[in-house]
Amino acid sequence: MRTGPVIACAGLLAGTLVPLTGTAAQAATTTYEAETSPAVCTGAVESNWAGFTGTGFCNGTNAANAHVQFTVNAPAAGTAALTVRFANGTTTARPAALLVNGATVSSSSYEATGAWATWATKTFTVPVNAGANTVRLNPTGADGLPNIDRLDAEVTATTPPPSGTALYVAPNGTDGAAGTVSAPTTLTSAISRVTAGGTIYLRGGTYRHSTTVTVPAGKNGTASARTRLAAYPGEVPVLNFSAMTEDPANRGLALNADHWHVSGVVVERAGDNGIYVGGSNNVIERTVTRFNRDSGLQLGRIASSTPQSQWPSNNLVLSAESHDNADSDGEDADGFAAKLTVGSGNVFRYAVSHHNIDDGWDLYTKTDTGPIGVVTIEDSLAYDNGTLSDGTQNTAGDRNGYKLGGESIPVNHVVRRSIAFHNGKHGFTYNSNPGTMAVSNNLSVDNGQRNFAFDVGTSVFRTNTSCRSTGSTTDKIAGDADGSNQFWSGTNGSRCSSYTGTLGWSYATDGRLVVTLGGRQVIL
Repeated sequence: MRTGPVIACAGLLAGTLVPLTGTAAQAATTTYEAETSPAVCTGAVESNWAGFTGTGFCNGTNAANAHVQFTVNAPAAGTAALTVRFANGTTTARPAALLVNGATVSSSSYEATGAWATWATKTFTVPVNAGANTVRLNPTGADGLPNIDRLDAEVTATTPPPSGTALYVAPNGTDGAAGTVSAPTTLTSAISRVTAGGTIYLRGGTYRHSTTVTVPAGKNGTASARTRLAAYPGEVPVLNFSAMTEDPANRGLALNADHWHVSGVVVERAGDNGIYVGGSNNVIERTVTRFNRDSGLQLGRIASSTPQSQWPSNNLVLSAESHDNADSDGEDADGFAAKLTVGSGNVFRYAVSHHNIDDGWDLYTKTDTGPIGVVTIEDSLAYDNGTLSDGTQNTAGDRNGYKLGGESIPVNHVVRRSIAFHNGKHGFTYNSNPGTMAVSNNLSVDNGQRNFAFDVGTSVFRTNTSCRSTGSTTDKIAGDADGSNQFWSGTNGSRCSSYTGTLGWSYATDGRLVVTLGGRQVIL
């Protein structure tokens, strides 16, 4: 059965797809078998189902709190990507909490894998201390855990930044504090005080805001030294705006300045966009935008009076994730949006958009504002958009993976080396954009209607591949498409028979697609 994409990514925030850069030291992966001491199995160590590694697996007692516990060693404080290998031969998911050093860091359901000899994985990114760390899988339902084979831990040690050279912010910081490690200030105070090219470090924890946190226009870095707003190494700061009501004015983090680098921040539950970028020449890296009430991360002009020459341009969204964003009417909340009023040169790279109520990406244009600048999307992934993680859908949503236009306005966007999987409507759609888009080396699999939907236009298609396991809706291609493409015609088999592009992928032994994206594997 299809268990959904498993993103096997290490050293990253919540599923982003490229290696961590900056303050990280070397990362090393260690395998901890569930049947081998010092692992603790509250149940029986067995070997009666095939496919396990080591000498067996843990068949836990079917009861809540019947846990499996590992001891994970880290050379220094930092983060660890923990990959749990499990099998669940029942027909129902088994919920469990993940505890690190006694603190719950994640709750997840371990879905049915179809058979006890069919193994799957789940990956979590968690903070770890130097030395020994206890990692416990604690079932929260009466059925207990699935069978647990092993835990793979890729630990990335980090070096804390030097004190005295930056402003430090913490959830318990105060406006009047010095902004040092020992006397942290607030985020709004730090933004007002930071100098061009300086750094604001956000300590881990939850920051609760009821109004938008704004980096105002004019508070710029420089081309040679961007101003940084960064997670403290090895920690995860969460900007929580749940006190907001749903309203277009209630954005979370508004980046209206130029030449900033925002990295490692989670922004959630804003009344509108989680992160809104109105400035230019910024880098937004390894951010997570989730549960916001409009598009998770959106680029657009600062105000209706902003001239077109000042629309946001040359921004790079890198290794970002956006999921479970949903508005009340179900038709505006995308994962990523660069629409209506954006300039040229904006790029999304190694980005992941999933389980948003509307589209994964939205590049919509309107006649009253005119064409937007060319947007490039590369090495990215859109899956299960149109359906939230809890199964919620809204018939008003468009539910596409990559929506590339609007209102018959031609814009020559670039989409390459990207994947659309199991989105509610189309995988890649021109959405009435009749321009000459460059669409190359993309893979589109099992989307609700068409994998590729380009009804008109002069776009150029090279080495794209379309696969379906069910359904017969054929692709629509208008433009220049040569024999390097494999589009779905309803007659070319249930699986892709060949592929000649540069996007690396293969089939696993169980028939699922294994895609290499940004140096990491994605199993669909």
